[in-house]
Amino acid sequence: MKKIIYLDNAATTRTRPEVAEAMLPYFTEFYGNPSSVYDFSTPAKKAVQEAREIIAGSIGAQAREIYFTGCGTEADNWALKATADAYREKGNHIITSKIEHHAILHTCEYLEKHGFEVTYLDVDENGVVKLEQLKKMIRPTTILISIMFANNEIGTIQPIREIGEIAREHDILFHTDAVQAYGHLPIDVDALHIDMMSASGHKINGPKGVGFLYIRTGVKIRSFMHGGAQERKRRAGTENVPGIVGFGKAAQLAMPAMEERARCEGELRDYLMDRIMEEIPYTRINGDRTNRLPNNANFAFQFIEGESLLIMLDSKGICGSSGSACTSGSLDPSHVLLAIGLPHEIAHGSLRLTLSEENTKEEMDFVVDSIKEIVQGLRNMSPLYEDFMKKQER
Repeated sequence: MKKIIYLDNAATTRTRPEVAEAMLPYFTEFYGNPSSVYDFSTPAKKAVQEAREIIAGSIGAQAREIYFTGCGTEADNWALKATADAYREKGNHIITSKIEHHAILHTCEYLEKHGFEVTYLDVDENGVVKLEQLKKMIRPTTILISIMFANNEIGTIQPIREIGEIAREHDILFHTDAVQAYGHLPIDVDALHIDMMSASGHKINGPKGVGFLYIRTGVKIRSFMHGGAQERKRRAGTENVPGIVGFGKAAQLAMPAMEERARCEGELRDYLMDRIMEEIPYTRINGDRTNRLPNNANFAFQFIEGESLLIMLDSKGICGSSGSACTSGSLDPSHVLLAIGLPHEIAHGSLRLTLSEENTKEEMDFVVDSIKEIVQGLRNMSPLYEDFMKKQER
């Protein structure tokens, strides 16, 4: 089997062996339903509570404010739909941005069909929300602002503290999709004035199929899943005990190592970026050069199709993406790249590489050399590139 260089950690990460080991007993030994009243369920119930406390502590929250979900997408849906339902009498206006994950955008589209009004904020060329526009868009009927912590495609980090302060000043709830940020950036929900926050286990070397929604005490949003009294009557359904245990273990491992991991990933990312920008002409970095997730690199190569690049990289054992894993297979250019001002023909030539602490400089050298070779080969077959070069020679 050929060596795999995995550079799609924004899509999912490898579950750490320690996480898998922590989960195993809750499949075969402590398999009781944590909602049951007999003693056999006690270990499962205790394990869920311990994971809840670990995760709460990691963001400066109380354990009772953490609600486990099936994924980050569910948490996003819950935050928006339940808030809209609970605060309908106060107003029907929601503010978000044009570069949100589709879990937010598609939910907003759903709400628009049910009587709610949504404002989609512009972003600048680096993908940062315009705070002055945010202030201007607030209405007396605004009930929720939902802005992602860091973008899943271009890695840009939003001014979350400032957004939270604006929301607090106007008595508006503030939700942030922190699926890409949690475990990679320090988060304190009180300091940042966050009322609700979504996260997912498989982005931090935990298992797939588990996430959480932080709901600040006093926020009166309703249940999203109905059918039982689990999660303090707010999210029905038997708890995914092994997944919750794994998420807690992953958070426990990720948080103390966050600063050092970010430093190592950032240095490797910068090395990758520098080589590509120096050695491959007609290329741009998408997103802010420095104000971005430490492991995220996103490029646009002119005169090529990103899908062709991905397929050829895959033949060399290199795993990357052209954007969100949730939109893979789509022929449309990234809505994020269009929002930051890229024309369609350049947005189509995008490549997202997201690193982990397991990647090496030697791997980055192989990746850059491979990209150089493939991009040049694709450009040599492009009539647009041929015409462009002829014009440059005149």
